[in-house]
Amino acid sequence: MRPSPLLVLVLGGMAVQTALGLILNPYRDVDWIALGWLGNDAVTLLLVCPLLAAALSGPRRLAPRWHLIRLGSLGYAVYNYAFYMLGATLNAMFPLYVALFVVALIALLSALSETRVARLAQSFSAKTPVRVLGGYLVAVAIGLSAVWLGIWALHVFANRPAPGSPEVFRLVAALDLGFMVPALSIGGVLLWCRKPLGYVLASVAAMQAALYLLVLSVNSALAIHRGLARWPGELPIWAPLGLATIACTLVLIRHVSSNPTASDGA
Repeated sequence: MRPSPLLVLVLGGMAVQTALGLILNPYRDVDWIALGWLGNDAVTLLLVCPLLAAALSGPRRLAPRWHLIRLGSLGYAVYNYAFYMLGATLNAMFPLYVALFVVALIALLSALSETRVARLAQSFSAKTPVRVLGGYLVAVAIGLSAVWLGIWALHVFANRPAPGSPEVFRLVAALDLGFMVPALSIGGVLLWCRKPLGYVLASVAAMQAALYLLVLSVNSALAIHRGLARWPGELPIWAPLGLATIACTLVLIRHVSSNPTASDGA
């Protein structure tokens, strides 16, 4: 069974966009934001693209574990290209950002049919620590909400400066509160309750969050290296949270069957 053409398009598009981004550096933003796009490109090209390529190749393509990895990669792509599409200063690759966002979103939604969700949920071990993992994801969602809403309240009601600028803060907070927080909280609650959708949504949300926290950690290190931030910068925030979320994701994936089945056509 061949992989979905949509997934191949997403993989090829991500590889082209990130390679061109690193080679041509088309970003017209201020230095610290442009550096963030380059760090993002590096993580996507060197980690996410190989991960998705591995999940699309060979017999592993039919294994539930690798299907979840594909879904997590698509979740990352949707979230990632929403940032590029809405946040990057207009540049030569804007049409590619829009196309990748749309194609990744369609691919993700088409892969989340109710039948596949039920089958994927059945591939999880009964020993999956759903309450620990679900509770962690909800805690992360609550923490993100508290931080973004707290900064918003201080800026609006106490005239405190927003990090970076109000426009940058609004973009990041809106995407986190609109995408990441609902996925983490709903996935965590449903996983705690052992609902079929919870196993899948929690896995996708955890992987997407883990990958993006890695991006933030890399960008924090790059900012320190370039002299745009003082040591330790934001590393004490993003690195531990990223490591914990990576661990959560690995535990979830570890409890999924690795045996190929005929249930996965994506």
